[in-house]
Amino acid sequence: MKNIYEVASANKRKSAIILVLFVLFIGFSIYIISQAVGFYLGYELSGLGVAGVALIISGLMSFGGYYFSDRIVLSISRARPADRNKEFNFFTACENLSLAADIPKPRLFVIEDTALNAFATGRNPEHAVICITSGLIDSLDRTELEGVIAHEFTHIRNYDTRLMSIVTVLVGVIALLGDWFLRMSWHGGKSRDRDKGSFGAVIMIVGIIFAILSPIIAQLIKLAISRRREFMADAGAVELTRQPLGLILALTKISNDHEPLEAANKATAHLYIANPFKDKIKGGVGWFSGLFNTHPPIEERIKVLQQMA
Repeated sequence: MKNIYEVASANKRKSAIILVLFVLFIGFSIYIISQAVGFYLGYELSGLGVAGVALIISGLMSFGGYYFSDRIVLSISRARPADRNKEFNFFTACENLSLAADIPKPRLFVIEDTALNAFATGRNPEHAVICITSGLIDSLDRTELEGVIAHEFTHIRNYDTRLMSIVTVLVGVIALLGDWFLRMSWHGGKSRDRDKGSFGAVIMIVGIIFAILSPIIAQLIKLAISRRREFMADAGAVELTRQPLGLILALTKISNDHEPLEAANKATAHLYIANPFKDKIKGGVGWFSGLFNTHPPIEERIKVLQQMA
C-alpha cells in the first residue's frame, strides 16, 4: 500500500519528466523548422524570426481562449448557475472543500444531462468554475460527490488550466510553423539561396520531416501531460477528503455509465473528470489507441486509488 504523499510525489516526478521532454522537443523542432524556413527564404539566420511570428499568433489565440475560458466553456456546455436549495450537497461540499484546499469557493454550475461527468475551468483560483451534470448529482451519494469535487478542486489548486494553456501555445507554434513551411515548399518557388548545395538539400528534407511529424508528436505529448494531470488530481482528491473509497466508487459509477455527454466536444473533452464521449471512443487497439486519449483508463485510476485505500 502507498500513502497519499508517495503517490502524489511519483505523479509530480513523472509530470515533470514529461514536461521537460516536451519543452526540449518543442525547442528543437522550432529551431529545425524555422531554420529550414529561413534557408528556403534565403536568409541563413532569419528562421527564428519566423518562429517568433508563429509564437505571437498562437499566443494571442490561446490567451484569448485562456482568459475567457470559463465563459466560453460554460456557454458551449449550456450550463446554468447551480441553485443552493436544489443542489444543496453540491454547494456545501464545495464550501467545505474550499476551506480544506485553502482557495476561494469557485462559482458553481450544472449541466442538465443524465450523463455522469464534471469539469473545472478558469484562469486561476479566483476565477474558477466547477460544473457538474445533473445526472452526477442524482447518481452519487455525498461521499462520492465530495470525491469528484475534490478532484476538480485539485485541478484548480494545481493551475492545470494555466499549464495546459501554455502547452497549447507551444503545440500551436509547431503546427503553424509546420503548415507555413509545407505550404511554401509545395506551392512556392525555389529557395533564393542556391549556393548551399547538398547541405541545403539536407536542411530542406529534415525541415519537411519535422514539419510533418512534429505537430503529431507534440499533440501526443500534450495528451500524455493531460493524462498525467488526471492521476495527480485523483491523488489530490484523496489528500483533501482522506477517503479514497469515495472517489473510487464515483469513478466506478462514471465508468459504468455509457451515455455520452451531448454538450461536450473535442475542444472541451480534456476538461472533464472522464472522457465524455464514452462508447464513441472505443474500438482502438491497445496502447496505440491510448496514446490519443485525453484521459487515462478509469480502471488504471481506480487501481492507483486502491493502493491508497
